Amino acid sequence: MAAVSTTPQAHPGLLAVQPLKRKRCAACRRGPLPLLVLEGGAPRCLDCADLGHLVFLPRGDTALTRRAREESGLSVVVVRFNRRKGRYERQGVLVEATGLARAERRCLADAELRRLRRTRDARRRAERDARFASAFATEIRRLFPACPAERAREIAAHASVRGSGRVGRSAAGRALSEAAVVSAVVASVRHRDTPYDRLLMDGVPRHVARGRIAAAVETVLRAWREAETESAG
Repeated sequence: MAAVSTTPQAHPGLLAVQPLKRKRCAACRRGPLPLLVLEGGAPRCLDCADLGHLVFLPRGDTALTRRAREESGLSVVVVRFNRRKGRYERQGVLVEATGLARAERRCLADAELRRLRRTRDARRRAERDARFASAFATEIRRLFPACPAERAREIAAHASVRGSGRVGRSAAGRALSEAAVVSAVVASVRHRDTPYDRLLMDGVPRHVARGRIAAAVETVLRAWREAETESAG
């Protein structure tokens, strides 16, 4: 939320306030006022301040707010005092109804373009991710020739999920370093081919559980490396 000032008068341009306390208009005595304008320190309702024809647009949609102000001959920033922070903060704007309608039409006009752009960008990311997962799986098969192809693809897909923080998304993983690839394989074997998860559920400390299943993990890794060993022989 944009900070405004400790005093509303310090903000450049026209300003309206959402009062924290019940206020009455100093001119017409109507109240309580949802919005007011300070004139000479005295509260005025929007009608008495010649702003009653404006409509309130809450903050949140930056593009719509910007365009509504561009389309309105008159606009007013709306603020409210934040007691905890000790300052006035922007809540939205008052704009002309016709200006807001024009701004909404402009936003709708390019909404489809934005949707298409998001779809295109998502497709490109998916294609890059698929290529990377395929390369990761190929590297798994190079290091562990006897690892089933489907299992290698599963390990690669799991390790390389975007935003997961898993080893495949680390710098080493993206570089297809041997250490990162082996780490992903070991993690898969630990969870899929040993009682590791059950030990954790039984309350066994993680480092103890890892120690108990270390031999089982190594047995699987050795078996997956056998083709490489046989070829070397």
